Amino acid sequence: MKLAILGGSFNPVHVGHLYLADTVLAAYDYDRVILVPTYQSPFKLCAEGASPAERMDMLVASIAGDSRLVIDDCELRRKGISYTADTIADIVRRYRPTGKPALVLGDDLAQDFHKWRRADDIVKSADIIIAQRHLSTDMPFPYPYTQLHNEVINISSAEVRERIHNNGNWRYLVPHGARVIIEDRGLYRFPLRAFEDSPSLALLVRVEEAARSLTSQSRFTHSRAVALLCSDLCRRFGLDPRKGYLAGISHDMCKSLPEQALIAMAKRDGNGISKLEQKKPSLLHARAAAVLLVERFGALPVAFPEDVLEAVRLHIGGGMGMGGLAKILFIADKIEVTREEINPALRDLSETGSLDQLFTAVLDNNVAYLRSCQVDISEGTLRLLDAMHKRDSF
Repeated sequence: MKLAILGGSFNPVHVGHLYLADTVLAAYDYDRVILVPTYQSPFKLCAEGASPAERMDMLVASIAGDSRLVIDDCELRRKGISYTADTIADIVRRYRPTGKPALVLGDDLAQDFHKWRRADDIVKSADIIIAQRHLSTDMPFPYPYTQLHNEVINISSAEVRERIHNNGNWRYLVPHGARVIIEDRGLYRFPLRAFEDSPSLALLVRVEEAARSLTSQSRFTHSRAVALLCSDLCRRFGLDPRKGYLAGISHDMCKSLPEQALIAMAKRDGNGISKLEQKKPSLLHARAAAVLLVERFGALPVAFPEDVLEAVRLHIGGGMGMGGLAKILFIADKIEVTREEINPALRDLSETGSLDQLFTAVLDNNVAYLRSCQVDISEGTLRLLDAMHKRDSF
């Protein structure tokens, strides 16, 4: 197997690193590129903000599914100053590549290559590939090498760190997996979540991927519109926007399941099946989604948020005593932007009214619509509507 080696601090890994690895694989006949995060460069201190383990985690999360890339932690395990000659010898001994491995250098490093420890040994044990990082032309280099005529992604880890610290635009300069870790762990002084029990971005991503895989494209488009409106309404009414997004993205994830599957899943919440649900099992998709969320995501270090489960479970017809997040999901499900023929007054009220005023108006509108279609309405929904009107009358 022909191997190339690309080392660096990866603090954090960014799209330029991975694009360079991809370019080497496309330009030459190497089978894999080995990414080697350094523990401590002999030429510069590692910037603060991410530990060696965190830099490793970001790399691993950034290359999921790509068998052409491998991460080797030999320098992290050795600790101390990371010398490339030692790394190449270690990789050759363990991987036993076909021929000499390649060592990929940026032109910013190549100009000082003669200062590297045992530079002559490095050149004897590896083929040198010099990549452009600063739009340079071929440079004087006292050893045989191959010039990689690559496109330059003009971004550095230092610039990414600075943008994160200054709340700049950085999120799509790093791979998605790295972004999730940076935000969830507050790396590089990224502000941690405003709500103490706010769900992690990693959980949101996992649930969103599940919802996308379980639903049709049109249903997922609706779910994401609901998630965005839930997030906005939570922000307006002082609730956790992340919980709003999580409730919205997951509320219809069981909508496409067969009726027998819905019945079986709903029974697992221990609440039985009502006559109306027996008549129309599709109504069980809300309860089934709450069960699925617990069963698939409830065994995490932090329990799945109970108020999110309540919101998902009650989003079809509501329920007595439902909390603020449940009301917000009910509202968002009924008036999100992809729904046609929504009374504009309801969307206006979402910007001006109180949460209970908005909820009562949307519930009123929904019941009136169901009655116009001669659709059966649960007794719980009617009791809730009556209770909301009585509250408004005081």
